[in-house]
Amino acid sequence: MDEKLSRNGTYSLMFRGYPDVVNVKQLCEMLGGISTKTACRLLQENKIEHFKIGRIYKIPKIHVLKYLKVEGYFTEKDDFSVVKR
Repeated sequence: MDEKLSRNGTYSLMFRGYPDVVNVKQLCEMLGGISTKTACRLLQENKIEHFKIGRIYKIPKIHVLKYLKVEGYFTEKDDFSVVKR
């Protein structure tokens, strides 16, 4: 079937084996095995929204999907902003 999934459907199917908030190592896996250096650069350049606890990056899974712009389900008007500290 070529039925489009709802946003919630997409969210629940993609990366279902990952927690709702991932770390840098998990982000690397989700993005196809990129290096931690590349992942950290994406975060430092704010290309993927995230927050930090101390020196540890935490990335909500929804922001990984937004970065990938999964199937056009997420647009610029979708607001998934996270308060950065």
